[in-house]
Amino acid sequence: MSVSSQVLYPVGGDTQFDHDYYTTTYIPLVGKHMGEHIDSTSISKSFAGGPDVPAGFYVVATMIFTSMDNLQATLEVAGPVLADIPNFTKTEPKMLIGEVIT
Repeated sequence: MSVSSQVLYPVGGDTQFDHDYYTTTYIPLVGKHMGEHIDSTSISKSFAGGPDVPAGFYVVATMIFTSMDNLQATLEVAGPVLADIPNFTKTEPKMLIGEVIT
C-alpha cells in the first residue's frame, strides 16, 4: 500500500513564506535527510483557492512512500528538516497522512 504525506503551509495572520529559500535550501535539505525513503515528491506553489478566492496556503508538498515503514523511517530522521522551517516561514505547517487510492 502506498502512503502519502502532505505538508500544507497556511496563509494567515502575521505569516510570511520565503519561496526562494524553500526552493534552493530547504528542498535539498529534505532530499539529503529524507530522500532515500521517499518514492516521489510534488510541490505546488499556491496562487488561488478558487475563482476570485485568494490562496489559503503558500505551498502544498506531497510525498509518496511505498509503505508506512518508509514514511516512519522518514519521520525518524526529520529533525534537521523540521528545525529549518523557521528559516523560511512563520506559519505552522499542517500535515495530512493517507493511503494513496489512485
